[in-house]
Amino acid sequence: MKRRLVLFDIDGTLLSSQGAGGRALKGALREVFGKFGPTNDYSFAGRTDPQIVLDLMGRLGFEERFIRERMPQVFEVYLQRLGEEIRKGPPPTLFPGVLPLLEELKRDERAILGLLTGNIEGGARIKLRALNLEGYFSIGAYGSDAEERNRLPLIALKRAKEEFDDHLEGEDMVIIGDTPLDVECAQGVGACSIAVATGVVRKERLEASGADYLFDDFREYHRVMEAIFSSKG
Repeated sequence: MKRRLVLFDIDGTLLSSQGAGGRALKGALREVFGKFGPTNDYSFAGRTDPQIVLDLMGRLGFEERFIRERMPQVFEVYLQRLGEEIRKGPPPTLFPGVLPLLEELKRDERAILGLLTGNIEGGARIKLRALNLEGYFSIGAYGSDAEERNRLPLIALKRAKEEFDDHLEGEDMVIIGDTPLDVECAQGVGACSIAVATGVVRKERLEASGADYLFDDFREYHRVMEAIFSSKG
């Protein structure tokens, strides 16, 4: 039986945290660095949390070494604030079809379910816990593992090989996300890419990114299942 390592992004793909992540990070950066600049022309979508911190604070003139020295403190404050923001509400929401898709994959012996996300691990767990999703995912590769998203697929693959199946290769991976950066990191390792237009990126841009499959959302989850286990994967 040929298995698939199915890796989901979180924000914009599985759920919306209703802005809790952004509010928590901005508050943490203000607390640690004393200021936070405008972000109207900066897209958080698809980027890792450490990359976002480096980009935003670098734009305000802070030196990279100075930023890196304070990164642990930023994320300590961020995790505290993220939990508070989620408790205050509005509550996070699941996108249509997510739960039936995850249930179907959980029952399918061909699937190894995991995460590939720019969230640091602690932040990912807080968001998933808020919607009772933690139990679906066996492994993960997070922004706390690497600043560059394109390094995360091989981290996830290594962990899956060690824990589940030493015969897994890049072509056995399926990476599911809502941005061209998700598609790009899949292409870099020969994985199947599935894009979903539930995030902030317009469908036309996702189509132009060269994703192997593109869905408006996961409502027709049986079609998504067919894509996951297609010969392209």
